[in-house]
Amino acid sequence: MDIPTATLTLKKGRHKPVLNRHPWVFSGAIQAVEGEPSPGDLVNITDQGHNFLARAYYNPHSQIQARILSWAAGEAVDDAFWRRRIERAINGRVTLALQPHTTAYRLINAEADGLPGLVVDQYGDYLVMQCLTLGIDRRKAQLVTLLADICQPRGIIERSDVDVRRKEGLTSSDGLLWGEAPPAEYLIQENGLIFGVDLAQGHKTGFYLDQRDNRALVGQPHIVAGQTVLNLFAYTGGFAVYAAAAQASRIVNVDTSADALAQAERNIDRNGWQRPQDEYLAGDAFEVLRYYRDEGSRFDVIVLDPPKFAHSRRDIDQACRGYKDLNWLALRLLRPGGWLATFSCSGLISADLFQKVLFGAAVDAGRHTQIIRPLGQAADHPIALTFPESAYLKGFLCRTWPW
Repeated sequence: MDIPTATLTLKKGRHKPVLNRHPWVFSGAIQAVEGEPSPGDLVNITDQGHNFLARAYYNPHSQIQARILSWAAGEAVDDAFWRRRIERAINGRVTLALQPHTTAYRLINAEADGLPGLVVDQYGDYLVMQCLTLGIDRRKAQLVTLLADICQPRGIIERSDVDVRRKEGLTSSDGLLWGEAPPAEYLIQENGLIFGVDLAQGHKTGFYLDQRDNRALVGQPHIVAGQTVLNLFAYTGGFAVYAAAAQASRIVNVDTSADALAQAERNIDRNGWQRPQDEYLAGDAFEVLRYYRDEGSRFDVIVLDPPKFAHSRRDIDQACRGYKDLNWLALRLLRPGGWLATFSCSGLISADLFQKVLFGAAVDAGRHTQIIRPLGQAADHPIALTFPESAYLKGFLCRTWPW
């Protein structure tokens, strides 16, 4: 069992976010540290009157110095605590009734599931784990033992190779943690469609699980059947497989990685479709869009699913310029009445700001554009109302016509 080794006293007036159940305490909110906690230790948090507020794990090397685990003074942080939180998260996914047609989804979504810094995705018989913070990294072995007991997987793989670990004073860490390693290309199902994923080296934990609901929406026959589709930042062809299932007439997949595109083509093939008319272009999305603009090409449906553009607040302006340029180019390539599915996974770019960027792109492109539906992360990536930062993926499904 973890025993608190110190108490963090907050500055006057800085306790309200904690009372409102926001799980982060920034360095600027802390007035004093009573005790000598080591990085990763459990600590208590109090207000200026020494009233208990919460219990958290501590990292003096991070700007977020405490990540709250419990607001209950009498709740011990022991094996039973971690088991309760893990089982609560897993039971929440059971109610989504994803199985058997979907075998890959998020089991634990960090702060949104009351487990700050811990991400666990299920891929069939395997779990892929990300330890994003020092506090979770220090408890990795304990959590792996619990996950193995609760989930009974064939193997647990670590993919803690994300930039945020550097802010915690950690280096990248990946590899097999428990059980047996998965094959190099492991097959999963998503809404009955088959995908091969690389759990050891693929982006994120192997696949963009958060886009599942959006792939199903954009891949509906009334949007893509008989239509030409430009799938930018295609990765391993998630949106393309759905478009092929709905009998799109032609799909052009663009990604910087030739290996990812080869896997995208295999994903089309393994679902039983022969599509010699499709294209797989390894290149920069901005350059490809400009090329198609200059040669006068037009598409019926365009999907823009770029990587994160804003990694810190100082990146926001540049990121907005990138998103605007990308959407401006795409809007100019759409035929009248064409569909645009556009996304941002930059947590620092709010949905409101992203909509303003899209507005600017539409005005500059001279396109009357309707938002048909706002888009977000799949249901297995819940958003905590007390933690708006958990709403990181935002997007819009749009239709557009020239002015």
